[in-house]
Amino acid sequence: MPRVVTVLGDDISTDVIYPGRYMATVLPSETPQFAFADHAELNAKLKGKQIPPGSVLVGGQNFGCGSSREQATSTLKGHELVIVASSFARIFLQNSINLGLRIVTAPGIEAAVGDELELEADAVVNRTSGKRYPIVPLPAARQAIIDAGGLIAFTKRRLVAERGGAAG
Repeated sequence: MPRVVTVLGDDISTDVIYPGRYMATVLPSETPQFAFADHAELNAKLKGKQIPPGSVLVGGQNFGCGSSREQATSTLKGHELVIVASSFARIFLQNSINLGLRIVTAPGIEAAVGDELELEADAVVNRTSGKRYPIVPLPAARQAIIDAGGLIAFTKRRLVAERGGAAG
């Protein structure tokens, strides 16, 4: 069961997630090393692979505000984190869908580092506290893009399907 690795507050900007001074690094294969670069302990755990894929980062309201930099999304996707927040900034939400970052909107979510969260179809259940938080589901088309691994993977699948399964 996924565990919470960090809990952040409201209005976490993309500059906190991926500081602007690293904007020269844009390849999704390279951006993960700069995740939360100004939070030395969290960054070291991520870079040292001490946080397993599927671990949960909990945020408050307006997670991912501040800019349109998609590196903030790719850096989290590179660590295969799941982001559960009360709400997401509009551009960060769209970047997350486009890149296939697993995000869950659960207004009022409360959790502590180490809590076990179960992500159900209609709720996030904090198994540690016993509390349940209803989720705001994404529209089916947007969720399908995330489930496919992002917009590029989704489009490739659709094109292959339209061609009758023939690749190329």
